[in-house]
Amino acid sequence: MYRTNSGFSHEQKDKLGVLLVNLGTPDQPEKQALRRYLKEFLSDPRVVEVPRAIWWFILNGVILNFRPARSAKAYKTVWTDEGSPLLIHTKKQAEKLQTQLTEQYGDGVMVKFAMRYGNPSITNTIDDMLNAGVRKLLVLPLYPQYCGATTASTFDAIAADFTKRRWLPDFRFISHYHDNPLYIKALADKVRQHWQQHGQAQKLLMSYHGIPKRYLTKGDPYYCECHKTSRLLAEELGLNKEQYLTCFQSRFGREEWLNPYTDETLKALPQQGIKSVDVVCPGFSADCLETIEEIGEENREYFIQAGGETYHYIEALNSDQQHIHVLANLVADNIAGWSVNFAQPRQRSIEYKKVSG
Repeated sequence: MYRTNSGFSHEQKDKLGVLLVNLGTPDQPEKQALRRYLKEFLSDPRVVEVPRAIWWFILNGVILNFRPARSAKAYKTVWTDEGSPLLIHTKKQAEKLQTQLTEQYGDGVMVKFAMRYGNPSITNTIDDMLNAGVRKLLVLPLYPQYCGATTASTFDAIAADFTKRRWLPDFRFISHYHDNPLYIKALADKVRQHWQQHGQAQKLLMSYHGIPKRYLTKGDPYYCECHKTSRLLAEELGLNKEQYLTCFQSRFGREEWLNPYTDETLKALPQQGIKSVDVVCPGFSADCLETIEEIGEENREYFIQAGGETYHYIEALNSDQQHIHVLANLVADNIAGWSVNFAQPRQRSIEYKKVSG
């Protein structure tokens, strides 16, 4: 049975839709909500590449009986009245991008956001967009570096959704933007702003979410794209090879993941004479549990306990106007050639100088 566009009308004005997608968040910082979220997340074969029968027993027999309670406790430390940080930041990103694109293109553009796991779901959000008249859809996963476990998983979810629809929109998908010059400059400016307020540490750690090393050996480009982002960011900041490191966080299980590991690196640096570090997470478009709690607090303790003296986590780009400018330009570049029933934009892309002042 195909999904029906309940709001459809032949008299609707066509719209161009921009769908931002981030990883996801539980509905509440409670055990049962975490269990639902983790079950959906960890059941994705893109995330855990283990034979399904074996993984089913591990997930349902072990992980989901212990991890939800621990994760709920961690989420409570970062939760606000508006919800999780990731939800708040992603919502603000969509709202600001809507304002920016409306100024450029008029009211024929609709910007929405969805989560790959949890709510708002991709299916429900696409329902809303198609019912509102979206006939051309650009999907922008908020993962600068391509990875099968994130970017490709988002494509899987869109493709699975489309198999259940009678009327499909024209479709485009942005798979990565790890070396986009505006993205690199936005990251560099964020670091510079921090240095202006707090001074520059001896070492800048660029920490990315980890994946099992075998994903790399099987052809996933994520590791290479992370290192390219780091190199370009270091060049923009004028850093030499001794002033920065690329490392990987958030591993679990016993197999080898991408290394060097962030936590072990921070434990070792004080013994090498590095007493002050700044940490930035270029792979995260918005702050979330992993940046706020794991990087901002847990890894800080590792560094200080090992003899470090000064530790700063530099916030993600979140809904900074410069970040919205990056997203708006990605949209402009990727809708080129699409015609739709709204007034032509006054200019094809948004000038950086006008945004940054």
